[in-house]
Amino acid sequence: MTDQFIEFTTDKQFVRRVRELKTIEVMINMYCAAHHDGIPRCADCNDLFDYAQRRLQRCVFGDAKPNCAKCVVHCYTRDMREKTRVVMRWAGPRMLLRHPVLGIRHLLADRKPIPVLPNKHAARPSAKE
Repeated sequence: MTDQFIEFTTDKQFVRRVRELKTIEVMINMYCAAHHDGIPRCADCNDLFDYAQRRLQRCVFGDAKPNCAKCVVHCYTRDMREKTRVVMRWAGPRMLLRHPVLGIRHLLADRKPIPVLPNKHAARPSAKE
Protein backbone atom coordinates (compact mmCIF):
# COMPACT_ATOMS: atom_id res chain seq x y z
CA MET A 1 0.00 0.00 0.00
CA THR A 2 1.45 3.35 -0.98
CA ASP A 3 1.34 6.34 1.30
CA GLN A 4 -1.06 9.05 0.26
CA PHE A 5 -0.17 12.61 1.14
CA ILE A 6 -2.62 15.46 1.22
CA GLU A 7 -1.23 18.95 0.78
CA PHE A 8 -1.74 21.05 3.88
CA THR A 9 -3.45 24.36 3.26
CA THR A 10 -4.84 26.80 5.73
CA ASP A 11 -8.39 27.72 4.91
CA LYS A 12 -8.70 31.41 5.81
CA GLN A 13 -12.43 30.97 6.37
CA PHE A 14 -11.95 28.80 9.46
CA VAL A 15 -8.75 30.18 11.02
CA ARG A 16 -10.57 31.95 13.87
CA ARG A 17 -12.61 28.91 14.86
CA VAL A 18 -9.54 26.66 14.75
CA ARG A 19 -7.73 29.08 17.05
CA GLU A 20 -10.71 29.17 19.44
CA LEU A 21 -10.86 25.39 19.46
CA LYS A 22 -7.15 25.22 20.29
CA THR A 23 -7.65 27.78 23.07
CA ILE A 24 -10.51 25.89 24.71
CA GLU A 25 -8.59 22.63 24.37
CA VAL A 26 -5.55 24.09 26.13
CA MET A 27 -7.73 25.58 28.88
CA ILE A 28 -9.56 22.30 29.50
CA ASN A 29 -6.26 20.36 29.54
CA MET A 30 -4.75 22.79 32.06
CA TYR A 31 -7.84 22.63 34.29
CA CYS A 32 -8.06 18.84 34.14
CA ALA A 33 -4.37 18.38 34.93
CA ALA A 34 -4.68 20.64 37.99
CA HIS A 35 -8.05 19.48 39.35
CA HIS A 36 -8.67 15.92 38.16
CA ASP A 37 -5.12 14.62 37.76
CA GLY A 38 -6.05 13.88 34.18
CA ILE A 39 -2.87 13.46 32.20
CA PRO A 40 -4.49 13.15 28.79
CA ARG A 41 -7.96 14.26 29.93
CA CYS A 42 -10.58 12.75 32.26
CA ALA A 43 -13.95 11.62 30.91
CA ASP A 44 -15.84 14.71 32.14
CA CYS A 45 -13.33 17.11 30.64
CA ASN A 46 -13.24 15.10 27.43
CA ASP A 47 -17.05 15.35 27.21
CA LEU A 48 -16.83 19.11 27.77
CA PHE A 49 -14.25 19.46 24.98
CA ASP A 50 -16.31 17.34 22.57
CA TYR A 51 -19.38 19.44 23.35
CA ALA A 52 -17.46 22.70 22.85
CA GLN A 53 -16.10 21.39 19.56
CA ARG A 54 -19.59 20.53 18.27
CA ARG A 55 -20.96 23.92 19.33
CA LEU A 56 -18.06 25.75 17.68
CA GLN A 57 -18.53 23.88 14.41
CA ARG A 58 -22.23 24.75 14.34
CA CYS A 59 -21.95 28.40 15.33
CA VAL A 60 -24.51 30.53 13.48
CA PHE A 61 -22.00 33.36 13.05
CA GLY A 62 -19.40 31.19 11.35
CA ASP A 63 -15.93 32.65 11.49
CA ALA A 64 -17.25 36.11 12.38
CA LYS A 65 -18.30 34.81 15.80
CA PRO A 66 -17.54 36.78 18.96
CA ASN A 67 -16.24 35.20 22.13
CA CYS A 68 -18.94 33.01 23.61
CA ALA A 69 -19.21 35.15 26.76
CA LYS A 70 -20.26 38.17 24.65
CA CYS A 71 -22.43 36.27 22.17
CA VAL A 72 -26.12 37.13 21.81
CA VAL A 73 -26.98 33.49 20.98
CA HIS A 74 -26.33 31.06 23.82
CA CYS A 75 -25.92 27.72 22.10
CA TYR A 76 -24.48 25.97 25.17
CA THR A 77 -26.89 24.35 27.61
CA ARG A 78 -26.99 25.98 31.03
CA ASP A 79 -24.91 23.29 32.79
CA MET A 80 -22.28 23.11 30.04
CA ARG A 81 -22.04 26.92 30.00
CA GLU A 82 -21.41 26.87 33.74
CA LYS A 83 -18.74 24.15 33.41
CA THR A 84 -17.03 26.12 30.65
CA ARG A 85 -17.19 29.29 32.73
CA VAL A 86 -15.52 27.51 35.68
CA VAL A 87 -12.75 26.14 33.44
CA MET A 88 -12.13 29.48 31.76
CA ARG A 89 -12.19 31.44 35.00
CA TRP A 90 -9.48 29.17 36.40
CA ALA A 91 -7.38 28.73 33.26
CA GLY A 92 -7.70 32.24 31.82
CA PRO A 93 -5.15 34.02 34.05
CA ARG A 94 -2.76 31.07 33.76
CA MET A 95 -2.94 31.16 29.95
CA LEU A 96 -0.84 34.34 29.87
CA LEU A 97 2.05 32.49 31.51
CA ARG A 98 1.82 29.08 29.81
CA HIS A 99 0.44 30.00 26.38
CA PRO A 100 0.85 33.78 26.01
CA VAL A 101 0.00 33.99 22.29
CA LEU A 102 -3.29 32.12 22.68
CA GLY A 103 -4.14 34.07 25.82
CA ILE A 104 -3.49 37.47 24.28
CA ARG A 105 -5.38 36.59 21.10
CA HIS A 106 -8.33 35.48 23.22
CA LEU A 107 -8.26 38.79 25.10
CA LEU A 108 -8.04 40.76 21.85
CA ALA A 109 -10.98 38.83 20.41
CA ASP A 110 -13.04 40.15 23.32
CA ARG A 111 -12.74 43.63 21.81
CA LYS A 112 -14.10 42.50 18.46
CA PRO A 113 -17.55 43.96 17.68
CA ILE A 114 -20.50 41.62 18.07
CA PRO A 115 -22.07 40.74 14.71
CA VAL A 116 -25.78 41.14 14.18
CA LEU A 117 -27.88 38.10 13.38
CA PRO A 118 -29.49 38.34 9.96
CA ASN A 119 -33.24 38.76 10.00
CA LYS A 120 -34.81 35.50 8.81
CA HIS A 121 -37.96 37.17 7.53
CA ALA A 122 -36.19 39.88 5.51
CA ALA A 123 -34.49 37.33 3.26
CA ARG A 124 -37.76 35.73 2.10
CA PRO A 125 -39.84 37.36 -0.61
CA SER A 126 -43.36 38.14 0.45
CA ALA A 127 -46.12 35.78 -0.67
CA LYS A 128 -48.23 38.64 -2.14
CA GLU A 129 -45.65 39.53 -4.81
